[in-house]
Parts: sequence; C-alpha cells; structure tokens
Amino acid sequence: MRYTREIKNETLVVLMQDVSTLKELGRRIKQLRKNKSLTQKELANKINSSHAQLNKYESGLNTPPLDRLLLLSEVLETSIDYLVAGHGDGAPPLHSQRLIQRFKAIDEFKSEDRETMITVMDAMIAKHNMESTVNLMK
Repeated sequence: MRYTREIKNETLVVLMQDVSTLKELGRRIKQLRKNKSLTQKELANKINSSHAQLNKYESGLNTPPLDRLLLLSEVLETSIDYLVAGHGDGAPPLHSQRLIQRFKAIDEFKSEDRETMITVMDAMIAKHNMESTVNLMK
C-alpha cells in the first residue's frame, strides 16, 4: 500500500533545498519512527539505508532521494506530503471507497443523526477493542 500524494518533482526539489524544510522533514521522520518504537538501525534496514545515513536525514543534513522518501512514507505509514511539508496529521489516507462513500453520506445527515452514527461507530470500535484484548489474554 502506498501512502503518497502527488507532489511535482520540481516542487520537491525546491522544497528539499530549504534548510528549514530539511530540519522539519528530519523532525517528522524521527517522531514517526519513535511513534512506531523503531530504532534508527531498524528503520534504516527497512528502507535499505545505513544507520548513519538515516541519522543524517533525521538531523536535516541530507535529503533522502525520492525512492527512500517513498519507502519512509510506506514504513512510517504516512504520506510524502506530510513528511516533506507537514500537511495533514501524518495518518495514512483512507483508501476504502466504500467507507469514504459512507462517511460522505453521513456527513450530509442532520447533526443529531450524524452524532447517533458516531456513537454507534464508537460502540463498535469499543467492542472490537474489547474482543481483541480478550483474545490476547487467552
């Protein structure tokens, strides 16, 4: 699964020449890596890079080539857009067209009905989480 949004190559090249952009890119990579409880060495292995090179990316000293940036976005489950520009919250985009269609439909409901649907979804999520916890304890 690819967690990318279209970024024009020319825009990417210009962005990656800016020192503050490189620092922010490095900060986001580091934060996402830590959120996944990965060491630099583990993440470097996953993106076919060296620990030293990943350290330079995280420090904002080097620009990851596009293929590494794509691997970083996939391993860290985010978009290239988030890594480079900080757009969005870093969460992977929703790809299920069925869910997207239903969320759009629910968004059109009157406020009270929309809140009811959210409550039902919250209950189903809680049920799923509880079942997962019970299964882990077995």
